Amino acid sequence: MITPKESVDALIEHFWKYGYLTLSRKYGTYLPAPQKVGNYEIDAVAKYKQKLALGISLTEEDLNNPESISKISFLASKDANNPGKKVTLFVGVPAESVAKAKIIISGFEETVKKNIKVVPLNRGN
Repeated sequence: MITPKESVDALIEHFWKYGYLTLSRKYGTYLPAPQKVGNYEIDAVAKYKQKLALGISLTEEDLNNPESISKISFLASKDANNPGKKVTLFVGVPAESVAKAKIIISGFEETVKKNIKVVPLNRGN
């Protein structure tokens, strides 16, 4: 079982892989924890040029929770401070749950789906 800190660490590694600079993260030593977006807690915020990315990590149980599904939809449809510029949402899930997460996301509107990247979170990723 992967711990919450390990899942955030793996999420940050995916940010780096895509060239993003981490602005805030949960369980960090040097960076502040991210503020809530709406009523939802997020695990990390990153930036690449003018593009903003939010990161959340979900467990298998979270994927079965309707509240998590509305959280994904809300965060992926969020504007980045200026209207018209969408935020990229990185959704970290356990490697064995990637297919399930993609099925859930396939039910969203096209404009929301294109803002979501599902990333597998493994220990030692």
